[in-house]
Amino acid sequence: MATWTKYQLFLAALMLITGSINTLSAKWADKLSAVGCNGTEEHNFQHPFLQAVGMFLGEFSCLAVFHLLRCRDRRRTEPVMAPSQPFNPLLFLPPALCDMTGTSLMYVALNMTSASSFQMLRGAVIIFTGLLSVAFLGRKLALSQWLGILITILGLVLVGLADLLSGNGQSHGLSQVITGDLLIIMAQVIVAIQMVLEEKFVYKHDVHPLQAVGTEGFFGFIILSLLLVPMYFIPAGEFGSEPRHVLEDALDAFCQIGHRPLIVLALAGNIQSIAFFNFAGISVTKEISATTRMVLDSLRTVVVWAVSLALGWEVFHGLQILGFFVLLAGAALYNGLHKPLLDRLPCRKDGAPETDREGLLAADGVASINGDS
Repeated sequence: MATWTKYQLFLAALMLITGSINTLSAKWADKLSAVGCNGTEEHNFQHPFLQAVGMFLGEFSCLAVFHLLRCRDRRRTEPVMAPSQPFNPLLFLPPALCDMTGTSLMYVALNMTSASSFQMLRGAVIIFTGLLSVAFLGRKLALSQWLGILITILGLVLVGLADLLSGNGQSHGLSQVITGDLLIIMAQVIVAIQMVLEEKFVYKHDVHPLQAVGTEGFFGFIILSLLLVPMYFIPAGEFGSEPRHVLEDALDAFCQIGHRPLIVLALAGNIQSIAFFNFAGISVTKEISATTRMVLDSLRTVVVWAVSLALGWEVFHGLQILGFFVLLAGAALYNGLHKPLLDRLPCRKDGAPETDREGLLAADGVASINGDS
């Protein structure tokens, strides 16, 4: 096994830490409370669409990083970055719309369920990515990948049961927990569509990953910012946690920030962490492997869960541990982590041909242009 360099260790740690901060800071913001506009009573800062705008701002910043890296590379005597090929930026509009919809749904769901369940249930993307890649990309999945999908479904059932049986329902009503979990799974369908669109129309143009993330972030930031205006007037009933009960009350959010500046720290953590996480994830895939990126993403779930337990945001339930390991096994099978173990078995012959069918989540490039939306 090759020894990692200090730079590789730094990238792995950066991806793990920033990825964990991204979910935890969003959940922290949800739990902070302050009075709103016109002296309304104190209520939680639950503004999922405004938080999604902040996330896209973080992705948009990756475009600035890309241009800085390219300028630095041009000053070298021997540039190492491949020259940018011309492409139509509108190619990123459909994936950006999927990203915007999926991210908004997930932030709404995060208000209703625990941070650890939120992170675990995102593993459902394997199921829909695999099925859509067969249907629209003509990809043939190996038997181990089908088995990984089935195991992932079992893991999702276990995590859902743990949510229902644990004490999370004390802070969230039972119907809210169920709705939140279902919204997360629905969002993964949209994320899977995004991945298929990126692979079918975007990857073939050989766009630098940071440029791709930044371009999608630009579209998402502009469109969702504009949508905040009509959302201010659309009634949302029980889904609207603000005093006006609309889809998104951005003015109320800014009033709450003015009354409790600590909210800014949580939002800044979310914005900055998504930018560094995308950079670190892309770099880990390039410098180490896509498999390492998947393992680190699984470890991120453990960190989010451990911190949530330590802060008292949720209570321990053994079924959640089982669900996590089942989901981890499903992801490992789907992404081919079992192959190195099988290669060491004495019954395998050296040089024997082996079919290598990689899923979208374990491609040699990035798993998805923005791996954490």
